[in-house]
This record gives sequence, C-alpha cells and structure tokens, in this order.
Amino acid sequence: MNFSLVSILTSFWMILVHPFFISLTEMRYNTNSKKMEIAQKIFWDDLEVSLSKEFGQSVDFLNPKDKAKLNQQLQTYLLKHNQVWVNGKAVALNYLGYEVEEDAAWFYLESAAAETPKTVEMKNTVLLEEFNGQQNIVHVYFQSKSPRSMLLGKGEEKGKVEF
Repeated sequence: MNFSLVSILTSFWMILVHPFFISLTEMRYNTNSKKMEIAQKIFWDDLEVSLSKEFGQSVDFLNPKDKAKLNQQLQTYLLKHNQVWVNGKAVALNYLGYEVEEDAAWFYLESAAAETPKTVEMKNTVLLEEFNGQQNIVHVYFQSKSPRSMLLGKGEEKGKVEF
C-alpha cells in the first residue's frame, strides 16, 4: 500500500515539476477544393514565449495592443515553422486565422491546390527551440475516418505518411 501511494505521489510531483509540451496538427485533403486544410492546436502561453523570442518583444496573446500586428506575427511564425509536401512537391501555405479555446488556440492554414495525395510530408518546428521535450503530433486524414499519424520533435522535425 505504501509503495502505491509513493508511486502516485512521485508521478503527480513529476507532472507538476516537469510539464509536458505538445501541439496537435490535423490535416485533411479536401477533394472539392483540392487543398490541404490544416488546423493546429497550440497552448497560447507557450506560443507567447516563442513569439516574444522570435520578434524580440513581449507578446500578450489574449489581450494584444494591436490585433493586426499579432495576426501578422502569427502568420509569419506559423508559415516559417510549418512546411508541407504532397507527393514530394512543396505546397504553399496560407494563414487563415485563429480562435481561442480555453488554454490553447486553434490556428487555421490551407495549402494551395495540390494533387490527390499518395504521400504527405510535414516539417513542423513549432515551439521546438523554446521547449525541451516539445512534441508535435500530426494527424493526416484522407479517404478514411482513421488518421495516419506522425510524432515530430527535436531531431525528427519532418515526417511522412503514405496512403
């Protein structure tokens, strides 16, 4: 009994002292528009750290002094730290905007028109410079309810799925 209590308390302490850092990206190929639609969920407080470092000034994500400037910074940052290839060909990404959801935000991107995917590759370096242990999960959906997934992080910033 004591061993179980000690294990539980140790695990709880480790979570508090050593937080985890994660983002989630969901990509879907839209057969009508022939574009990759991308939704990326990132904890906004972690993103504030990265944006502040990237642009050399403090960033208040929830209460920006200049929302247009924040949107420009988000666009620049997200387009710099996300790259996509469909069937081995790079596709240009366009930043669409974001919405806040509690302690995270969803960011929306879409690609230029692309071929029907046989392979999808993604390079995702979001938050990797600022947080040791940052992991970026990528789910790619195409012709199935089940995604093909990649786990990206420092040293493995790029992954590939096949259909």
